[in-house]
Amino acid sequence: MSWRALLLETVHGAPGIARADAARQLGMSSGLATETTARLVSSGLLAERPLPPGGQRGRPTTSLHPHPRGPVVAAAAITHETWRVAAVQLGGTMLAAAVRPHRRDQREVLPAVSAELEVLHRRFGSRIQAVAVAVPGTVIGSTLVHAPNLGWHDVDLSVLWPHYGSGRGWFVAGNDATLAAVAEAQRGAAAGAGAALHLYVDAGVGGAMLNAGRAVLGAHGMAGEFGHMPFGDPGLRCACGAMGCWNTSLNGYAVARLLGDPPPRDEVGYLRGVLAAGRAGQPGALGALGQVARSLGRGTAGLVNALDPHVVTVGGLGRDLLELAGEPAVQAYLAGLMAFRAPAPPLVPARLGDEAPLVGAAEEAFSLALSDEGLKNWAGRDHREE
Repeated sequence: MSWRALLLETVHGAPGIARADAARQLGMSSGLATETTARLVSSGLLAERPLPPGGQRGRPTTSLHPHPRGPVVAAAAITHETWRVAAVQLGGTMLAAAVRPHRRDQREVLPAVSAELEVLHRRFGSRIQAVAVAVPGTVIGSTLVHAPNLGWHDVDLSVLWPHYGSGRGWFVAGNDATLAAVAEAQRGAAAGAGAALHLYVDAGVGGAMLNAGRAVLGAHGMAGEFGHMPFGDPGLRCACGAMGCWNTSLNGYAVARLLGDPPPRDEVGYLRGVLAAGRAGQPGALGALGQVARSLGRGTAGLVNALDPHVVTVGGLGRDLLELAGEPAVQAYLAGLMAFRAPAPPLVPARLGDEAPLVGAAEEAFSLALSDEGLKNWAGRDHREE
């Protein structure tokens, strides 16, 4: 990776960083940092501002910021209940955002998301360097292969951004739990951790193992389907077709069985309702959530024993579960760890909330935009807003 790309990545992670500090982090000489910054400023990729006097000796330095007409990425996140779209500049600031509820009908959702992305295209023009979308299902390339709780199969997500085929930026799609993990590693509760495990609870549990902030995706890009490990009741069939998946002891259907309720039509909404009842102190809800929390803890211990992370973050509805039933979750987690793991990797709530998949999608898009190839693409285009 070139010095230009490395310096841009550093500013993306810490906008406003002093040029001297960025140079020290990267091992650049002062002269090289000055020259590289000048090239990025002249290319419309960075803005440089003087730092206020600090009483320090030596030559004055500057701070580095996103250029006001610099690169932008567009991100979209489709969940079981809403879709979100945003334009994000270098450094992670959202320049525009929209969120809408939906009824899980892909004939309505996909055109609506595409139309909102088109609004961003008209506003930012060729400044948009990449587009990324997060979806709650299995993704191969740009195809959503299976999203059982949306009822979607074999959906070509590239229809959301028809411009990429004409050289108007990259398009990338990914699983929402994996991208939420990327967000937590880059800007959330796992920032700075060398190895992190993220679990995202929604309609079951997914997530990712991350190394230095990057998700370990596996041979086909589908690693992180933790909910389909055989940690559940071996007599229960999962929506994926396998028996005994961990999801069968964690999702809304599992909670309904524990409470003696019929299978809910909307398992995510049902689980939200039980969590609300737990906050209100209803004993039945708290009892069921405690059992689910113990399953979460036991399974997490198995993953930690196998994957050896520094920290475990729990996002999605798992944050609420830890808030209400953290004690049984932690007890089961500690009981399942190998004895040498002392102190245990901390089990902590994720920080980014419902926006995590959207933030992760933006980070994934920037990983393309800030590559050497991305910088070549930027240099070869007219960056007027249209």
